[in-house]
Amino acid sequence: MKLSAATFYALLAGLFAVAIRDVLFGYEENGCSMTYMFEYPEYQRIRLPKRLQRQYPSYGLYLYGEGSYAEENKKLKLTGIPVLFLPGNAGSYKQARSIGSVALRKAENIDNRFHLNVFTVDFNEELVALYGGSLQRQTKFVHECIRAILKLYKDQTAPPSSVAVVGHSMGGIVARALFTLPKFNHRLISLIITQATPHQGPVLPLDSDLLDFYVTVNQRWSERAQELRNVTVLSVGGGFRDYQVRSGLTALPCPSDDPNKLSLVSTAVPRTWVSTDHLSIVWCKELVLATVRTFFDLVDPDTKQIAQDPEKRMAVIRHHFVRHPVKIYDDTEDDVITFSVPSEVWTKVLAPTLSYTSPTEPRTKYCIFPLSSHRKSYSHFHCRSSNLEMSSWLFGCTQSNGLACLQAVDLSWETELLPAFKVLTLKLDDYPSFSHIVVSASNISMNVQFFSVDCEFFNEVSRIVSTPVTHVLSFGVTVSEVVLHPTGLIHNIQLQDFHQMHQAFTIRIESRCQTPQEGKHSVYRLRVPWFREDSFTTARYSSGSSVAQISARLHSPRPDNTSTASLQLHTSPECQYTVTIRTSVFQVLGQILRFHGSCLPVYIAVCILLAYEGQLYSLLTTGHTVELGKALSASAKPYRVVPVINILLYLLSVGWLQAGWSALSLPPLDVPPLSEDRGDWSPLVSLLLFMFGSAIAYWGSALLGLALSLLSVPLSAIHRPSTSPSSSRLGSRGQISLMVFLVVICWTTCGALAMIITYLIYLYKVLRLQMSERTLKHVLNLFSPQAPTQSPGRAAGPGVCVKEGGGGAVETPGPQGPPVSCNGSGLVSVSVLEDTREDLYLHLTLLTLLTLPVLLSAPSFIYWTKNLRYSLRLDPDPCWPVGIILVISAVLLMSSSTASIQRSKLLKASAKLQLPVTIAMVAFALLHLYRVSHFIALTLSLHALSCLI
Repeated sequence: MKLSAATFYALLAGLFAVAIRDVLFGYEENGCSMTYMFEYPEYQRIRLPKRLQRQYPSYGLYLYGEGSYAEENKKLKLTGIPVLFLPGNAGSYKQARSIGSVALRKAENIDNRFHLNVFTVDFNEELVALYGGSLQRQTKFVHECIRAILKLYKDQTAPPSSVAVVGHSMGGIVARALFTLPKFNHRLISLIITQATPHQGPVLPLDSDLLDFYVTVNQRWSERAQELRNVTVLSVGGGFRDYQVRSGLTALPCPSDDPNKLSLVSTAVPRTWVSTDHLSIVWCKELVLATVRTFFDLVDPDTKQIAQDPEKRMAVIRHHFVRHPVKIYDDTEDDVITFSVPSEVWTKVLAPTLSYTSPTEPRTKYCIFPLSSHRKSYSHFHCRSSNLEMSSWLFGCTQSNGLACLQAVDLSWETELLPAFKVLTLKLDDYPSFSHIVVSASNISMNVQFFSVDCEFFNEVSRIVSTPVTHVLSFGVTVSEVVLHPTGLIHNIQLQDFHQMHQAFTIRIESRCQTPQEGKHSVYRLRVPWFREDSFTTARYSSGSSVAQISARLHSPRPDNTSTASLQLHTSPECQYTVTIRTSVFQVLGQILRFHGSCLPVYIAVCILLAYEGQLYSLLTTGHTVELGKALSASAKPYRVVPVINILLYLLSVGWLQAGWSALSLPPLDVPPLSEDRGDWSPLVSLLLFMFGSAIAYWGSALLGLALSLLSVPLSAIHRPSTSPSSSRLGSRGQISLMVFLVVICWTTCGALAMIITYLIYLYKVLRLQMSERTLKHVLNLFSPQAPTQSPGRAAGPGVCVKEGGGGAVETPGPQGPPVSCNGSGLVSVSVLEDTREDLYLHLTLLTLLTLPVLLSAPSFIYWTKNLRYSLRLDPDPCWPVGIILVISAVLLMSSSTASIQRSKLLKASAKLQLPVTIAMVAFALLHLYRVSHFIALTLSLHALSCLI
C-alpha cells in the first residue's frame, strides 16, 4: 500500500515538474538587446520638504543624468519634458537608467531641440506585490513627487502642466491609483505607460489590503471611465518569458470603447517581436527605443511638452506599438502626392502578380497596376517589400495619363511592418475612386543594396482555410493537417475552437518549393483578435525547403464568440506548405499551472486537513494515529471536495438562489480562476490541481520528516533526548508566560515575527520527539532483539522492560496483555515508543499545517525587517489577528499528546469539522489566499480546545 501510494504521488510529482518546467523554461531565448550607458550614470536626489522627509523617511526622489547633462542640472534649472519612472515590486529606482540614457542619446541626435528630464522614485525596494499595506503610502508619496517636480519648472515661460509616467510592475498600479486620491488633479498626468503591470488583480492575493487596493483602483477607473477618457494609458506585457506576471493580467480593465486605453504584449510590438521577462522589459533595447521614440514624437513643437490632444497621443502610440508603417511619424504631411518623373521610369503591370528584384545600382522605378481589369475578378490587392527604408512606397492613383500616374494618395500609412519585410493589403471596394495602384520599386539609397517587391491580386475567400484544432484530451495522438498548394503570397488558417486558456498546441509548418528560395523568408503570424498578443515566427529557406515550429498558447481567454484565432502565413507562391496541429500535453500542464498556480496553496492545505481528519478518525476508532503520508493516501480524495464545489456553482447559477445567497450577506464563491474561460472541462482542472496539491503535501511532508530526522542526529549529541513520556502540563506557568510573550510581540511589532518564533519553538518540540523516538527505538533494538519494536496494538502483545544503569541492562518480561510503562528510574517499554511515535505523527502534521501560514506571512515579515530602522511596529499588519490565534493554539498544542486528544470530548466534533472546513477553503480562498491562514487557525484552535476539554 505504501509503495503504491509513493508510486502514485511520484507520478503526480513528475507531472507537476513537467508543468513547472514549461512555465519557467518553456519559451524562446531572450531576444532583447541590452541598453548601455555611454557615460557614468548619476542620480541626483531632489530635496523634498522636511514634512515629507519625516512622513516618508524610506522614500526618495531622484533625477537621472550622465556626464555634462548631469553637471548642468546640479542647480535644477530644468528645461526639459518631465518623465517620472516608478519601480515595481522590490524594484530599484536605478532601473530608470535604461530609458534615461537612451533619451539622452535621442536628444543629442536632434541637436537637443528638446529633451526629457527623467525622474525616478526610490520605494526602498518594498515587496508591494505581496504586501499591500504600503501601496497607499507609495501613492501619496508619488502625488507629492509630481507636485515637487512641476515646481522645479516654475521659472520657465511656459512651464509643463503635467508629467508623463512610466510604471514597471506594481509601479503601474500606483500610477493609476493616483486618480483615487481625493485631492489629486487629473490634469497632472496625461500619459501613463506601464510595463508588466498586473492591472487585472494581484498575482498572489496574500493580504486583504492588497485586494482592497486593487478593488478601489479598478472600481474608480470603471465608475469614472468617461471622466478619465482623456488620460492615455498603454499597458505592455512581457509574454511567456515573464512567468512572474502572466500577460493576461496586464490587460487594462477598461471599457472596450475607450479609444485612449491600449493593452498589448511585447511580441506584437513592431521592431521588437520578442518576449521579455519581468526585469528585462525595463532594459530591453527594442522596447526602450519604442518608448523613447513615442515620447519624442509626442512633443508639441510649439510648447515643447507632451501634446495635450489625446487623439494625437494615441495615434503616436499606435504608430510605434501597433502598426509601424515604416515611416517617420508626421501628422502634418500631405497625403496627396504629385508625380513629376519621366515616363521611362514607369512600368505598367497588366498581370495579376508581380515579382521584382532591384538591381544593386541606384535606380528609380514605379510599377503601375490598372484596377479596371481586376476589380471584377479579385477582391484584394496585397504587396510586400523587403526595402525597409522610412519612405512612402505604395499609392492610390487618382489622375493618370494611361502610362503614368500624375496625382495619387499616399497609402503607405496603412503599411504593416513584419520581421522580414513590410506588407500592405487593400480591399478594392474601399477605394472606388482609384484608377491605378502605384508601387515604388526605386532603389535610390546607398544604404540599400538590393530588395524584392512581390504583389498580387487575390480573392479573400480563396485564401481562408478553416480547420478545427485537436481536442485537449487527445494527448497529442491525433493531428489536424492543412495543405496549402502553391497559390500566392498570403494565407489565413482559422483555428476553430481555439479560445480556452488551457489549450496548447505545437504547430509545425513545412514547405517544399519548386525553385530555390535562397535568401528569402516566410513569416508566420499567430493572430489573436481579442487581445494584442500576436507572435511572429520567421522561417528561412534552405535548399528549397523550410521547417518552422510554433507554440500556440493564449494569454487570455476569448471574451465572446465573435472572433477566432488564426494563423497568417506570408508565403512564397512557388512553395507548398503542410501545416500540422497537435496538442502539446506538456504545454497544457504548463498553461494550467500558469493560470492557476496561485490556487495551489489552497489545495495543499485542503489535502493536509483531510489527512489530519483521517488521523483524528483513526485515533477515534482504533486508539492509534497514522503517519501523514498514509493518512493522505487514505483520506485526501478529490471526490469529497470537488463535486461539492461544482454543485454549489450550479446552484448559485440559479437566479433566486443567488439572490438568497446575497441576502444572507455571504461572500461570493472564489471560482473565476477555474471558469473564466467557460470551458467545458474546468472540473478536470480542479481535479488536477487537487492532485497536484496532494502530491506536494505528500512529498513536502516526507521531506520535512526526513530533514527533521537528519537534523536530530547531530542534535542528539548536544541535547540528551528523553526516554520517558512528556511531563509537560497544559496551562502551566511557563506555557502562559510564553503565550503572553508571543502575543505581546504580535501586538507591538509584527504578527509574522510571532508566528515564526512560534514555529521555531514547535520545530524544536518535534525535533525532541524525533530524538526520543530514535533513542527509544535504538534501546529496544539493542537490548531486546527478540521483542517487537512496534506494538501491534494497545490490547495485544507482551510488554518488555529494559533497565538502564551502570550495571548493564536486564531484560524483564512483562505480564501477558497490554504493555505498560514500567515504573522506576531508567525503565522504558514498547508502549512508550509507540506513544512517542504516535505523538510524533500528530505533531508533524500540525507542524506541516503551521508551515503554510508562516510561509504566507513571510512577505509581511520581510517588509518589517527592511523598515525596522524606521519603525518597530508594522502598520498595517495583516497577520496580527490570525497570528494571535495561531500563537495561542500552537503553544497549547506543543504540550499535547495523542492520549490527551483521545480523552477529549471534542475529538469527534473536531474530526467532523475538517471536511466542511476544506470545502469552505476551496469555495472562499482561491482568490483570497490569506483566508487559508484563517481556516487553519480555526482547525488548530479547535484542536487546542480538545486538549483542554
